[in-house]
Amino acid sequence: MGLFSRGSASDPNTIELDEFAKAVHSGEIVVVDVREPHEYAAGHVPGALTMPLSSFDPASLPPASGKPVVLICQAGGRSRTAMLTAHGAGRPDIRHFVGGTGGWRQAGGDIEM
Repeated sequence: MGLFSRGSASDPNTIELDEFAKAVHSGEIVVVDVREPHEYAAGHVPGALTMPLSSFDPASLPPASGKPVVLICQAGGRSRTAMLTAHGAGRPDIRHFVGGTGGWRQAGGDIEM
């Protein structure tokens, strides 16, 4: 899982925009959107799964033996909370995209409805 070995210098549990974009376009990761259903329905990263933070269960995340999992929310706060919850539940492999869906849109990333 070399994708995550680079991480952010300030937080190795994050993935930055360039790496995230490359991984999304290549299908190298599973993106899990932790925003609420109405937010997800308003537009999300193509192919992202929905697992709202309000009912987030780390046991429901895709298995560690599959593709790396990256969490996303609107601006990075909820995805970080969900990531820390996953880490506490024994899933240290989970990362989050700091820029969130807002940053993804701002950078011109594709959005699926």
